[in-house]
Formats: sequence, structure tokens, C-alpha cells
Amino acid sequence: MNLSSIYHRMSEQYCYCLDNEQLIINIKTGYDVEKVYIIYGDPYDAGIMGGNERWNGQKEEIYFKKRLKNHIWWTTTLRPRYKRCKYFFELHSGEECMYFFEDGFYTEEEMNQDGKILSYFIMPWMNPADVCRTPAWVNDTVWYQIFPERFCNGDPSINPKDTLKWQTGKVGFKDYYGGDIRGIRDKIPYLKDLGITGIYLNPIFEARSNHKYNTRDYKKVDPHFGTNDDLRSLVNEAHEAGIKVMLDAVFNHTGSDHPMWADVLEKGQESKYANWYMVNKWPVTQGQDTRDGRYYSFAFAEYMPKLNTNNPEVQEYLLDIIRFWIETFDIDGLRFDVGNEISHSFLKAIRYMTSHMKQDFYLLGEIWHDSMSWLLGDEYDSVMNYPLSTAIADFWVYKNRGRETFEYDINRCFTMYYSQVNDVLFNLLDSHDTNRLLDKAQHNIDIFYQQLAVLFTMPGSPCIYYGTEVAMEGSYDPDCRRCMPWDDIDAGKKDTEINEMKKLISMRKTFQSCKSRNFHFPNDIPKERVISYLKIGESESIQVYLNCEEEPVAISCDKETDIIYSRKWTSSSDGNGVLEPNGILIVKK
Repeated sequence: MNLSSIYHRMSEQYCYCLDNEQLIINIKTGYDVEKVYIIYGDPYDAGIMGGNERWNGQKEEIYFKKRLKNHIWWTTTLRPRYKRCKYFFELHSGEECMYFFEDGFYTEEEMNQDGKILSYFIMPWMNPADVCRTPAWVNDTVWYQIFPERFCNGDPSINPKDTLKWQTGKVGFKDYYGGDIRGIRDKIPYLKDLGITGIYLNPIFEARSNHKYNTRDYKKVDPHFGTNDDLRSLVNEAHEAGIKVMLDAVFNHTGSDHPMWADVLEKGQESKYANWYMVNKWPVTQGQDTRDGRYYSFAFAEYMPKLNTNNPEVQEYLLDIIRFWIETFDIDGLRFDVGNEISHSFLKAIRYMTSHMKQDFYLLGEIWHDSMSWLLGDEYDSVMNYPLSTAIADFWVYKNRGRETFEYDINRCFTMYYSQVNDVLFNLLDSHDTNRLLDKAQHNIDIFYQQLAVLFTMPGSPCIYYGTEVAMEGSYDPDCRRCMPWDDIDAGKKDTEINEMKKLISMRKTFQSCKSRNFHFPNDIPKERVISYLKIGESESIQVYLNCEEEPVAISCDKETDIIYSRKWTSSSDGNGVLEPNGILIVKK
């Protein structure tokens, strides 16, 4: 037995409370381990054996597992009667049996050695206050991300100077086209008809740029976008349409024209804001970038000086801004820009405050990597699931990969965090920071929809980047921030794409299994690049087939099979059929 491949600890995603009653325990092993048992019970439950007191535990086999590239992930859910749990594992590989405790591995003979004190794994107390709780509404939400400057120009009277004519081609880094809040409000009926139930807005507060990530005033909507009253109206109208609203919180840095930074530039170390930023060399000078280390900034952008979120004064200043946003605009969540560079102490303060202001408030971090240390229940609820978007894209990029690689990569994404976090992960395929989905799909519209089919059948909360519903083109920034093609949409030229998106969204809303965290890969089609996975819901299950081969594949279905979504699928009278290359078949089981 390869003991070095076996891992468990009583913390993080390996042992945690799902709720007040259920305890989830996971263990990772190599492929040589064929069976895993858990022996568990209350730490204080002891019996008398031969005159000696010995702890008693009940033994259960762990059946549920996911395959990773080099490991198997075994998972079980326990219901400890007294909220405490003491446990160890029994592992089988062929004829070999080993026992796994907190301090290592033992044979049965070693376990029964006279005088041996066993170091069990122990969950001391399932304290309700320590349970990671995530807002339930997020799992039911279909998000729509809007880059306000390029979505819709609803009020030309507030256009910036030198605003360009609205167009659908490539754009420049510093171009302005006049998108605003009025334009977003005008399109709420369009979003509702599409099936959207959540809007994520890129920054809308005053800043001297088209992207607004260099904030000048956190409490004032940028005049070229509208007014604070316009924002409040937008939120009210969205709520009336059943749509939640999440704002972008840019708290890692400010703009270089922020009054506090201006004070630092003017007064140097005598400024009362000298410790509000991260200055390394005095006096502060302006330059091309900050690679010389004179002060820290977002990336090396000198016009975005980095805030010192360790400073209690800075924390209180930013907490006051969040209070203002919630009380003034009644927003439902915040997405934190550069969310992995903000101090943990500040995030804990945010979590405490927002949970008391609005119990189901959603806190989302922009983190592109493994984020477990931010997702323990006292900071973010979720992160932007870029690992999932990479896992999905990579399978179509690397044509030599088999379906097992897809399985491993998807399973990795959903074994990184708590189950309740998986329910609210912010799943996306493109954004203002990436090339657009059509570009990722190499302009193959069938692959484009195959990847969307995966997005809409994964646990978490799917997000559509504005324009994805009409298969909008665009490479990397700034090309991914093109203007929304409203003339084509209004003329009906995009009806086919819009209707296809509506079908996917409707499927997501209709079938609870699309949202379920319970899934596995039966690999029941004997082709290396035919993806097949089963989503298991409370009331129904669905089977997803994606043909990524260069040839058609036959799929056997009963003639009574309920097909809930398909592309490039031809069925016969008996229910069997052929799925063409780059085709999709989703059926109810």
C-alpha cells in the first residue's frame, strides 16, 4: 500500500460541519486502495472489555468517491449524536490492511500492542457558531456580468468628452462609448426575459478611467454613469424584476487622484494618511511604474496605489463605505477586486459586519487559485471559479486529452472546498479580464455551446459575461470589452443565439440536478473524447453527453427518454441516435 499517497487531517476540507447536524469527512488515497472504512463514535463512549476500558466505535464503509489525476477522494457524511466525533480509518489494498490514525499508520498487531495509546482523529465539538454558512439564494442565481461603459448608452447628455460612436468592432484601452446606469435600467426587461436573476456590475463609482478600478470617490457614482439616485433606482427596479445586484469593491487600492493619496503626495510622511498606503521610499515620486519599489500598487500600475488594509483606520474607512452602500442602495453582494491581497483581518471584520446588517449578503473574492484559506466561513462566501473555467477550456485546447483528464480536472475543482461553498461558487467561462468564450472556442460555435452546457450543469452559480448570449467576439483586454451590439439584437439578427441561451438558462432553473453537487462520471461511451457525466438531484437526475471526437458516436437511449437539451443530435424511432462531432445531448434519467 502506497502510504505516502494517503492524506487526511481534522481541518479544512477534510473534516467539517455541513450544518448543525452533519459532519463531512474526506480522505485522499492512491489508486491502489480498494476499500476504505471509517470507525467512529463519541470520544467519551467507552465500554468494558476484559476488565479494561476501551473506546467503542461503529464501522462503516465509505462508498462515495471521486477520481483525481493521482488520487481517489473518498467522502462520507456522519451525524454524530452528541455533536462530537472520534474516528480512524481502515484501509484495504489487496490482502493488505492498514489502520490510519492522527499520528500515522498501524497494522492490526501494532494497534493491539499492550500499553499502546492510539491517537485518534477527533472533532471535539460541532459548534453552530463555527459552521460555514453560505447564502442559499446564490445557488439558484444565474448571473450576468456588466462592464457598464460598454453595455448601453441610455443618457447621451452625460457622455464623457470625446465619446466615440457606439459600434461593435475592436476598442482601445482609453476609449469611451457612453455606457451608463440609465442604459442598464433600460435593459432590465431584456435581462429578465433572458432568465437572469443576478447582475454583477464592474465598478461604477467616480474614477478617471473607462474601467473605474482607480477609484477617486467611493460614495459617489461616476457622473458619466449617472447619480447615486440612478444607482438606487437600478437596484430597486432589478429587485422588482427578481434580480439581485452585486457591486465591485475595489479596496486593494485607490486611484492616484484620491484625496487621501493626494494628501500623501503633498505632505509626505507628515500626512495623516501616510500609513494608509504602503510607501517604502520618501518622498513619494511619480513615475512610469512601481517596479523600483518606492511604493506598492496594484500590479506595477503607479496610478493605483495600494491601500494598507492592515491599518485599523483604513479598515474602518472601508467598512463605513460598505455600510453606506448597503444602507443607501440595498445591494445584495460585493465582489472584491484583487481579493487575495486584502488582509484576512479586514475580511473577517467585513464578514462580521455584513452578516449582521444583511444575513444573506454575498461576499465574493476575485482569486484565481486555490482559495481554501479565504473560505473557512469567516471571510468570503465564494471566489470566482477560474480553476473551473480553465479545466473546461483546456479539454478543448488539448485535443490529445482523454475524457478521464476532464473528469480529474472537474473533480479537483469540487474537492478543493466545503460542499456549502461549492454550492455558491461563482462559475464563469469569460470575463472582463479574459478573452471571450468564442475566442477560447477558436470561433467554433458548437464548442462554444458545449462549454456553456458544462457551465450550466455544474454545482455553484453560473455567470454570463455581457454579450456571451449573442456569441460576442473579443480577444484579450481591451478587446473583450467591446460594445454590446444592440442594433443587431433589436433587428432580430441575434435571435438564434439568444434563444439558445434561454434554453440553457431554463434547463438550469427547471432541473434541480443541474445545480446539485452530486455527480459522477460513468464513462459509458467507449470513446476517448466523449464526455459523459451524471448529475444526481433530489427529485431527478440528468445525463450529459458531449461528443468531442471527430466522428459521430451512437448513443443508446430508451424511446421514452426525456431529452431536455441537445445540439447536433439525431434520434431514431426507438430512441437511439447519433451525436455528431461537437454535439450535446442532455437527458433526464
